[in-house]
Amino acid sequence: MTEFDTPFTFKRGLQLKNKLVIAPMTTKMSFYDGVITTDELDYYSLRSGEVGAFITAAANVHESGKGWEGELGAYDDRFIPGLAKLAAAIKKNHTKAILQIFHGGRMTDSKVLGGAQIVAPSAVPAERPDAQMPRELSETEILEIIEGFKDATRRAIEAGFDGVEIHGANTYLLQQFFSPHSNRRTDAWGGTLEKRFTFINEVVDGVTSVVDASGVKNFIVGYRFSPEEYEEPGIRLSDTFYLVDQLSNKPLDYLHLSLNDYTRISVSEDYKEKTILAYIHERINGKLPLIGVGNVRTKHDVQNVLTHAELIAVGRSVLIDPHWAQKILDNQENLIRRELSSYDREELKISNGVWGFLQGMMPERLK
Repeated sequence: MTEFDTPFTFKRGLQLKNKLVIAPMTTKMSFYDGVITTDELDYYSLRSGEVGAFITAAANVHESGKGWEGELGAYDDRFIPGLAKLAAAIKKNHTKAILQIFHGGRMTDSKVLGGAQIVAPSAVPAERPDAQMPRELSETEILEIIEGFKDATRRAIEAGFDGVEIHGANTYLLQQFFSPHSNRRTDAWGGTLEKRFTFINEVVDGVTSVVDASGVKNFIVGYRFSPEEYEEPGIRLSDTFYLVDQLSNKPLDYLHLSLNDYTRISVSEDYKEKTILAYIHERINGKLPLIGVGNVRTKHDVQNVLTHAELIAVGRSVLIDPHWAQKILDNQENLIRRELSSYDREELKISNGVWGFLQGMMPERLK
């Protein structure tokens, strides 16, 4: 286990002042066209300055990839001024700003896309209520989206961010290409496990090549992934071991596991002896730093996660108490706010989207 209050340096040179990171969380606070709002800047600013890094909510790299209303845009140069304001709002007291970039794929609907049909690797709807039938992406469109990830990375560099995180988790497009449920293609982009990794491979290579060619110093690239799916067929932990093996050999700076609880055990009967976090950390075997996450509330949780990770991300606890990190760092855990009332929303800069997220995930804390 590493100490969470000591600095951490990535291989590209960026140094975090401590090992606490704010996890990416959907805010739904941007304007309808993806431009950041003053309220959103206030939300980020309030929670920044104490942690080592802050990863933003997902920013869309292509117009076809918008997942919800109020989503941050990064698919056009016109977003650069707003992104620059966001980076500046986060970069207080040496906190580093990481822009998460993504494409929603089939996890959206035509209303969000202005009437256009949703897209995915294959014409297979998601297994969720009211899921719409997606249109299969053509190879030309796939290549265009890869360019979108590259262009969004350039914009993040120009806006003054300290890095980007490629969002390959939570059933969005990158995960959809890797999943045997959502990817039924028989061309170079699907079929075998290796071919289902092709899109991820091209996005990662494209993004890292942009960073390397730009000459920017101390700019990092991370990749977030979900370890399992419940769909049949779906991603299993053994598939994720392959994913981790491939990504660990890429010029990435970290991997970020997406879990709602760091103590979660695999659904697979073959992997019940340890937590998913422990299995993944063991598989990486020191090739890249791992960010652990999932229901972190206390200093004890922080220490437990860092048994199987180099960095730790926290989400919901920082929504409830923006100064959670400093209280953990100062050994003042008794001062951490654990519950919310409806009267706290304005003080905490919590939007309807964030409030709905909290109500769904921790109703016992809302009074």
